Amino acid sequence: MTYDFNTCPDRRGTGSLKWERYPGRDTVPMWVADMDFVSAPEILNALQQRAAHGVFGYTVPPKSTVDAALDYLQTHHGYAATPEQIVWFPGLVPALNLACRAFVQSGEEVLTCTPVYPPFLSAPEFAGVGLRTVDLAEKDGVWNIDFDALENAVTPQTKLFILCNPHNPVGRVFPEATVARLVEFCRRHQLILISDEIHCDLVLDDLPHTSGLKFAGPDGPPMVAMFAPSKTFNLAGLACAFLVIPDATTRRTFQRAARGLITEINAFGYTGCEAALRHGWPWRDELLGVLRANRDHLESFIASSLPGIFTWHVEATYLAWLDARALGLPNACKFFEEHGVGLSDGVPFGAAPGFLRLNFGCPRAQLDEALSRMVRALSSQ
Repeated sequence: MTYDFNTCPDRRGTGSLKWERYPGRDTVPMWVADMDFVSAPEILNALQQRAAHGVFGYTVPPKSTVDAALDYLQTHHGYAATPEQIVWFPGLVPALNLACRAFVQSGEEVLTCTPVYPPFLSAPEFAGVGLRTVDLAEKDGVWNIDFDALENAVTPQTKLFILCNPHNPVGRVFPEATVARLVEFCRRHQLILISDEIHCDLVLDDLPHTSGLKFAGPDGPPMVAMFAPSKTFNLAGLACAFLVIPDATTRRTFQRAARGLITEINAFGYTGCEAALRHGWPWRDELLGVLRANRDHLESFIASSLPGIFTWHVEATYLAWLDARALGLPNACKFFEEHGVGLSDGVPFGAAPGFLRLNFGCPRAQLDEALSRMVRALSSQ
């Protein structure tokens, strides 16, 4: 192996959101979706070179970074974007929130499927607009979109559908036929489609990722496809994302809503993004092997050693969705936290109490320590 995925510097005391959540406590954090791996040396070298320049003023998108994004979209998604179609943003969470403000008015609503990444559910509330949710359908261990339920849920007030693909937290890579059907659903009901594809380069199985951009064009619905190097290359702290908005009217509406609220991307964000898209793929390829091994180990361990907990096969992401309802705990997340394992509670994802999310994007030793603590926690009951 060329890169080191077995060690990580101590992140405590660095302002890490992930590690500072449990100050003064012996807790292994396995919750928020950033990985405990050092980023690719090719990216670190680029950031060091940028720092050596010594001037960090307001920064517009460098042509070289724009070109890297255009090449990425063509190579990985078969989409020939133009520079004008790309809107640079300091993250997908602010982009989700701005979309709810830009495209949905008071008295109108957003539609999405649950369980899902919590900002999908909080963004409409923050924007002062309505929210409708439809449960994903699970059958024989596979999650899918329930289109009959969507048809029953959509109303004339529905203006926006937010898709997470690959899906966080259930780890599903939706097939092309599913994405095509959803695009047709949005077109027929005149909904703008927001397609969050931040995990698209973390597909662990031999499956193709189908971008919503495959169906962009005059016959499709207005669309905002969202990408960022933050999950794949562990660069969340650099706050750099890019949105592809093919339709000019939709793009202008979104950009108008951002005026005065969204600042320029910082200089290091552009540098890190460009280095990742140009030079980070060998590191990413080795990362996928590590994540596959961690996933397989986790799924096997849960099945054999954590009775009362069920998990689904993770096709993409480094996030496992756990069903701990059979344990009969009043608060499963708090229970494991009290035994030294910090997981994400499923309730903010729109799930019933008893669901949990576990981040296995970490060295194997850290994963094993968390799993051992979960075993000890269950034995203490």
